[in-house]
Amino acid sequence: MDNMNQVRSTFDATAGGYDAQRRKLIPCFDDFYGTAVSLADTEEARPRILDLGAGTGLLASMLLRKHPEARLTLIDLSDNMLSVAKERFSGREGIEYLCQDYTAYAAGESYDCIVSSLSIHHLPDEGKQAVYRNAYANLKPGGVFINADQVLGRTPFVDALYKEDWKRKIEASGLTRAELDAACERTKLDRMAGLEEQLAWLAQAGFSDVACVYQSFNFVVLYGRKRRG
Repeated sequence: MDNMNQVRSTFDATAGGYDAQRRKLIPCFDDFYGTAVSLADTEEARPRILDLGAGTGLLASMLLRKHPEARLTLIDLSDNMLSVAKERFSGREGIEYLCQDYTAYAAGESYDCIVSSLSIHHLPDEGKQAVYRNAYANLKPGGVFINADQVLGRTPFVDALYKEDWKRKIEASGLTRAELDAACERTKLDRMAGLEEQLAWLAQAGFSDVACVYQSFNFVVLYGRKRRG
């Protein structure tokens, strides 16, 4: 089974309990997601927002609190994760659900914001670069791209520091042994890349004002915008 099929089957199996564990598995949860939402600025009253690897719609739900009239497209490999999102947004109009590989997604019309959280790090490096190029193509001029994700440390020593910090914090989070073991097992699906490499890839894709706006160990929020004109 290739990595993306493993990702699909793993997250299909964990969809039901995914949200309940987020705060415990992401030690910097509030700042991490809060920064991503803060960066999702647009002058549009009803912005079009694309969420890549949207999962259960957790980030999308936060964006809707900021932009209650937004029109959302949620795309994810896992049908079970999207089923949770559909329940979350039951009765709400203006939300499209796509169960497919987003790496080559071509939009019918452009978006004001394209976001992703804790998904792109599952892709190989060439897949990450393809996503960044496609995100640029799918944005309106003036639109922004935000990736809240995980990165490798600059050196093996620093990367080990990141991993040990995460393990220490989740061990003290109150998760059960089974939940901890499952979370550690899921890290085997990770294909993380370095921060500097990904900032360079965003710039190469055409984005301006590329920056890492937030970092806590290996949790980062990356930003880029598409210039007008």
